[in-house]
Amino acid sequence: MKGLFRAAVIVLSMAAGGASSAQQAQTSPNTQPQAQAAPQPKAAPAPAPVSPETKAARAKLDGFKADLEQKEAAVQGRVMPDADLQNIRQQLEPIIAEIRAVIEEQAPKLEASKQRLSQLGPKPEKGQPEESADVARDRAEREAAVAELDETQRLGRALLVQAEQLSTQIGDLRRAGFTRALFEQSDGLISPSLWMNVVQAVPRELRSLGIVMGDALEQLQRTTSLGVLLLMGLAIGAAIALYVGRHSIAPRLVRRDPAITDPARRSRLLAALGVLILGAVPAIAGSWIVWVAFDSVDIVPSRIEQVGKAILSGLAFIAFVRALIDAILAPDHTSWRLIPVRDASAARIMSFSVTLATIMVVGKVIESFNAAIAAALPITVMTRAIFALAWAVVFAELLRRFAARESQDEACLGPYVSQDVDIGGPLRSLGWFLTALIVGSVLGGYVALASFLVDQAVWITIVVALIGLCIALADEFIGGSLRGQTRLATTLQANTGLRRRSLEQIGVLGSGFARLALIVIGFLLVLAPWGIESTDVTGSLRAMFFGFSVGDVTISLSSILIAAALFAGGFAVTRMVQRWLNNTFLPATDLDAGLRNSISTAAGYVGIIIAGVLAFTYLGLSLERVTIVAGALSVGIGFGLQSIVNNFISGLILLWERPIRVGDLVVVGDGEGYVRRINVRSTEIQAFDRSTIIVPNSNLISGIVRNRVRNDRVGRVLVSVPVPRASDPDQVADIMRKAALAHREVMSEPAPRVLFKKVTENTIDFDLVCFVDDIDAAGRVSSDIYFDIFRGLRKAGIGVPAPAPAPKPDEEPQDKAPKADEKEDETLTLLKDKTPA
Repeated sequence: MKGLFRAAVIVLSMAAGGASSAQQAQTSPNTQPQAQAAPQPKAAPAPAPVSPETKAARAKLDGFKADLEQKEAAVQGRVMPDADLQNIRQQLEPIIAEIRAVIEEQAPKLEASKQRLSQLGPKPEKGQPEESADVARDRAEREAAVAELDETQRLGRALLVQAEQLSTQIGDLRRAGFTRALFEQSDGLISPSLWMNVVQAVPRELRSLGIVMGDALEQLQRTTSLGVLLLMGLAIGAAIALYVGRHSIAPRLVRRDPAITDPARRSRLLAALGVLILGAVPAIAGSWIVWVAFDSVDIVPSRIEQVGKAILSGLAFIAFVRALIDAILAPDHTSWRLIPVRDASAARIMSFSVTLATIMVVGKVIESFNAAIAAALPITVMTRAIFALAWAVVFAELLRRFAARESQDEACLGPYVSQDVDIGGPLRSLGWFLTALIVGSVLGGYVALASFLVDQAVWITIVVALIGLCIALADEFIGGSLRGQTRLATTLQANTGLRRRSLEQIGVLGSGFARLALIVIGFLLVLAPWGIESTDVTGSLRAMFFGFSVGDVTISLSSILIAAALFAGGFAVTRMVQRWLNNTFLPATDLDAGLRNSISTAAGYVGIIIAGVLAFTYLGLSLERVTIVAGALSVGIGFGLQSIVNNFISGLILLWERPIRVGDLVVVGDGEGYVRRINVRSTEIQAFDRSTIIVPNSNLISGIVRNRVRNDRVGRVLVSVPVPRASDPDQVADIMRKAALAHREVMSEPAPRVLFKKVTENTIDFDLVCFVDDIDAAGRVSSDIYFDIFRGLRKAGIGVPAPAPAPKPDEEPQDKAPKADEKEDETLTLLKDKTPA
């Protein structure tokens, strides 16, 4: 049974295998074509290779990133001295400049790549026909370029922010360290512990001094030779010659003649500059020569060299202070003094200034000597405290003498005190406050603060004096050279064609810019010792000038200035076009004066609007922001600017509808005259007495205005003549009509008419009405007709007075009724009153 079962299984399996093979053979011809007809999937386009310029920029930014990370780790890892922090910050400045250059270089490339990508349009959505392989490949390349440039830009901006933050952090650390060192408290000068520590440290310092001096003598013996001695002798001899020779050379090269009682300002400034240069430069050069020779031979240890450097610098500083005081105050030359102070005050300031400078220099030399021998801290504190207190005492004596001198002058002269400028009350008050602050700091243990105040008082005084002298020189040689009949102004006027007034304005602007630059330089110099570097101020100025963001708005002073320059240029071009229209083009046309004025004014409006649009476009103000500004302005217009806008719109209506034109004879209220100019806000009307009536444009639009020449220039002439009641009316009317017809300017059509106006108790009144071609001639024609009528009436005997009989001597004058001849006299009087002058 088992054998039969196995045989049956084998037979069935063989049959199934044959059936499957046959089925595969039958279906293979059909499945093969289907496999061939199936579409192959598209291969993704290979990414475009990065350009070499982008690779170089990325490599540069990667290097900057590594350098910034290293500097950040150094700053955050430990407390660094001020010199190291300043060194790191100086290294950051070129890195920040390079990062900005990379960002600015990549910005136009990124914008160009975005524009090229936008030209392909958006990708086709699902269900739409797919784009061709070439377009897909081009799109992939452009997207890759945009992505690479955008990533480079974002990396550059991130590194720029990181570098600026690190620079700010270093500045904060330096200021914090400066403040900590400045307000560090130690034992005061009157503290017993300070004196005890000094006494205990003296033996050790004497031993250190002996060791240092021994090392110095040993090195001096070892390095001294004939050549070294000769070199040092020549250097010292040259320095002495320069120091001594400047006292005799300066008076010869710069002569301040005492015989000249009132020298010119330019002469005084040149003399002061010469005295300063010849008094300070030789001393500085002599100290520099000795220092170069001393440093090159290396005859003493480096620690002792710093003492020599302090001595040489101190001598040069004293010479500079003396030369500066001599240049400005001129103690021995009253008339050449730049500041009008008394002779005694000038001499006192000179002597005390040199004394204060000497005290300061001696203190600096001793401090450098203490540093050379590594003196203990109590000795250093004691040295600084003593010299700061000595400086304050001498300065207080200077202030006291000025106060005593002023009280003596007031006691002697009473109200007739000299008006020369001296150290006034505010300056003396500030000086006493500084003295009290220095003394209090010394006694309270803030010796570093006291020394800093002394240094700053001297430094600020020198900076203010130098900046004041430079400002005076700039005003004189920049503004003064272009003012008046100077040689430079005459030459520029002849060669450039500029008016003298324009040259004076250029000189004022130039001196103003020079003054501003000098004040900024002085401000930076004053702030330098306070831990605020020029990079802080220049960074803030750069941010203000090149733009800083407030929310979504970027404020840039440079953009504002350039936009203002664009508007000014557009305004200037508009004025040139208007001048060309008024002087050249419009006079050559047949247009009337009013239409010419409208064209010129409209051209001015269009030019100003275009200039404004250009300025706003450069500022980057979009339509939405302009709408917001306009909405804000509408509130102001609704409250305070309503009348101004009303007059402006009325002016536009006047120019468009032209109800009145330039040259029209109009009557507005009680005023009458000719329209001379239609401005933006008002219209100018010239009255007959040559005065100008300024009428707001809104009054001309909303009020009642009589325009005598609105349709034509024809004018009416009205002549009113009263004659005696006994006169013949027909004869009078004929005389008046003939007088009008005889005038050549009276129009024949419509013909002149004589109107019988009224009859009074004594007279008959007539009106002559005629017309002339131009209303401007109406007054003159009226006068001529009056003269002709007057002559005609006299010739006809109408209104001619008869001689009155003389009264008898014994008769009393009586009041009688007027006779005919008296009536004629009254008629002539009325006629003369009607005749214009």
